[in-house]
Amino acid sequence: MTQITRRVALIGASLLSTSPVFAQGRDPSRLRVALLPDENAATIIQNAQPLKEHLEKTLSKQIELMVTTDYSSMIEAMRFGRIEVAYFGPLSYVLAKSRAPDIEPFAVGIERGSPTYNGVLIATAGGPVRTVEDVKGKSFGFGDQASTSSHLIPRAFLAKRGLVAGRDYQAVHVGTHDAVARAVQNGQLPAGGLSKAILDNLTQRGTVDKTKIVEIGLSDPIPNYPMVMQGNLAPALKDAIRKAFIDMKDEAILKAFRVQGFAPTDDKAYDVLRETAKVLELDLSKVRG
Repeated sequence: MTQITRRVALIGASLLSTSPVFAQGRDPSRLRVALLPDENAATIIQNAQPLKEHLEKTLSKQIELMVTTDYSSMIEAMRFGRIEVAYFGPLSYVLAKSRAPDIEPFAVGIERGSPTYNGVLIATAGGPVRTVEDVKGKSFGFGDQASTSSHLIPRAFLAKRGLVAGRDYQAVHVGTHDAVARAVQNGQLPAGGLSKAILDNLTQRGTVDKTKIVEIGLSDPIPNYPMVMQGNLAPALKDAIRKAFIDMKDEAILKAFRVQGFAPTDDKAYDVLRETAKVLELDLSKVRG
């Protein structure tokens, strides 16, 4: 046997010996769980401590909670396998799926008995914007470019009423949902869009003064935020992760997600967002992420 033939034989044997591992999937002792950066990172991590304890107990794994700097960083972390489980916004999930086809949505939050939520358009109380039509000629605040209820949906809401970004109003991206609410409350922006659930949470906590804002529009129902996992995890681990969320009953954990519970979901549930992007002629491949 020549040296080259021997080397090929050794490589072949190595592949054969490792193939069952790939077939079984990954079963790491530590799971990195990323939470959507739609509010202050420190607040998100603090509120998610009950989740960390629940997953460690249920899965018998070390759990590392993470909040990336923005939606784009989270998408890239999922794409390159730097996180195993992530709580995505609907649009940021669609963007992540386009870059990492093997990731799998497995659970969706339930609010008021429905796996949907709404986006809301707000304006500064007593400011220049009193109706949606008043947005024309002014600035409008959005969150992250990859946000569903703080970019895609309010942008579509305005477009359906003849208001196109760059032509009829100036789009200003300020990062997070709470940043939009604060900017509108303080009069730095006359109007903006964000998640209705997040706005309600901000006003209930007193972070935003509801007397300083007015709601000028409410979107149609949007498919809720999905929990997503890497597709290369071991089947038994996938089942355990799925069960940990679907069977979740702890109100302290659910409150952090602003939901009443989780239900199974799949990729097709988010086709409506892909269609909305087409209507807006928004090239998802060019959305930052």
